[in-house]
Amino acid sequence: MAQILYLPHGGGPLPLLNDPGHQALTDFLTRIPEQLAPPEAILVISAHWEAPRVTVTTAAQPDLLFDYYGFPEAAYQLRYPAPGEPALAAEILQRLKQAGIEADGDDQRGFDHGLFVPLLLMYPDANIPCVQLSLHQDLDPQAHLALGEALAPLRQRNLLVIGSGLSFHNMALLRQGGGDGHYDADIADFHRWLIETCASDLNHDQQRQRLLNWQQAPAARLCHPREEHLLPLHVCWGMAGGDNAAEVVFNDRILGHQAVGLLWSELSGHA
Repeated sequence: MAQILYLPHGGGPLPLLNDPGHQALTDFLTRIPEQLAPPEAILVISAHWEAPRVTVTTAAQPDLLFDYYGFPEAAYQLRYPAPGEPALAAEILQRLKQAGIEADGDDQRGFDHGLFVPLLLMYPDANIPCVQLSLHQDLDPQAHLALGEALAPLRQRNLLVIGSGLSFHNMALLRQGGGDGHYDADIADFHRWLIETCASDLNHDQQRQRLLNWQQAPAARLCHPREEHLLPLHVCWGMAGGDNAAEVVFNDRILGHQAVGLLWSELSGHA
């Protein structure tokens, strides 16, 4: 059965560059495969790919897309030669079409850092086939819940599904780093809401309604002035089905600010 993981991928390539503000995340990404069954393939929904129509990578051997700027040269010499999985991509496109969701395949786009940064730490051998799925550029929470729900039949497959984002993504505050504690209480309130939404005994409809109206959460727009790093969670939740509480597998600081990771690992095979 599939395992579904919403994880923080950190700031650009910094988890791979021994950045002290990412040490907790680097340790987590290195260790989390110990909690996971070895997957046959990995599907990554990346916060760093938005498209006019939902799009999936279809190439057999995608290159890397270095979609960050201003880092040391080593950040542009990284390699992650994992193969693509065109058959899985075709199944994803079929599932989306069946659900009435317009979608495209892309055999040219490489894997962006929302995929290769965490996977270089999680599966450094790069021997597991990978497929990447975009967000829709309208950033509508309903559409992204529906996107995950359309792909729920993939729970029957031995996949690792990764929603690669960041539960706190206020870039101005991240660049400042933590330390003054001025916003800590507000950020903690948002994360309590997020954990209660996904990792408590709320029922399916309650969870879905909260995610649909996430902007009503405490400090929602402080934590996400723009929501692209939260919406991979909506896709993950939709795939997981909302009937199983997530497990909090990461709850620490990245660049001085709280972030969480959530894992759905005991999923029913039916959708």
